[in-house]
Amino acid sequence: MEKEGLEVAGKKIGKQTIRFVNKPIISGMCSVVGTKEGQGPLKEYFDVILQDDMYNEKTWEKAESKMLKEAVMTAAKRSGVSTEEIDVMLTGDLLNQLMSSAFMARDLHIPFIGLYGACSTMTQAMLISGMIVDGNFATNVLAGASSHFCTAERQFRMPLEHGNQRPPSAQWTATAAGAVCISAAPNENVKNLVPPPKTICLTEGTIGKIIDTGMKDANQMGAAMAPAAVDTLLNHLEDTGRSPDYYDIILTGDLGFIGKDIAVDLLTDAGLNRGILQNIYDDCGTMIYEKEQDVHSGGSGCGCSASVYTGWLFRRMRKGEINRALILSTGALLSTISPFQGESIPGIAHAVALETM
Repeated sequence: MEKEGLEVAGKKIGKQTIRFVNKPIISGMCSVVGTKEGQGPLKEYFDVILQDDMYNEKTWEKAESKMLKEAVMTAAKRSGVSTEEIDVMLTGDLLNQLMSSAFMARDLHIPFIGLYGACSTMTQAMLISGMIVDGNFATNVLAGASSHFCTAERQFRMPLEHGNQRPPSAQWTATAAGAVCISAAPNENVKNLVPPPKTICLTEGTIGKIIDTGMKDANQMGAAMAPAAVDTLLNHLEDTGRSPDYYDIILTGDLGFIGKDIAVDLLTDAGLNRGILQNIYDDCGTMIYEKEQDVHSGGSGCGCSASVYTGWLFRRMRKGEINRALILSTGALLSTISPFQGESIPGIAHAVALETM
């Protein structure tokens, strides 16, 4: 009987991919970004642009936590449900002990699970939230992630007061947060909108593996994460039997300019058509800033992909401008001490496939 039940469910496909049979939907979303991000090419898509990266708080850490709280509360409100109707909340950030998420969650009294996937956290949170809703364990789940340039610099690199120079390969941690409410059914209120927005469904999710090529330079995050993104994408395509052009767009999280080029080269070496990739593939770390903004190799941080997804991508999907998307947030799983112990940088990437209806 147990074996028969598994066959009926049909949720595991291939080695690393699960299929969402009940197709959870994104019922609400919100993006919050800092001043630098609000000056970039995607500024018209973000919901909240800070006038001051301190966000009227006394510390950068409190500012980041406040950004995440704004994102999750607005996503819940837009989903048409109260906080009492949220079954569980899954969020994460880059700070020790998930400081931004924990201090955000303490005031909301919503069941909470903290996640750490470095910069892959947003897609990780969406993937797990989709599994919870698809498995009928919850009706409404909040998923989100945040980062802040100043908090990340203080924790992982040098205090800003040092004014240390950044090499050209370094990326700029985005001051940003994004959140979605993933639900079992659409918000009935959207039917009253003219025209009614498209419904975004989660259709598949691919859980990534740790890929470590021995990279030890903490200023080469894109190069460290690119192989993980490539591995997850190739396994997703193999598990689903799809070609890349099944999707209108494929977005990695924050490889930046260097990592994006490496990913394209690796995918081409694996047999994918470079021309097709150039038409449908992009990276949030190359989209969120202009090169003239002195961000060197582009954007990074949990909030980079979180804000681009919830601001740019999901808005365009609701308008019907994009109907099939594959998102792959990428993370470098180093710690504040591992580089000083001679350790290399493990990379991870998780993927979620989305379609409109």
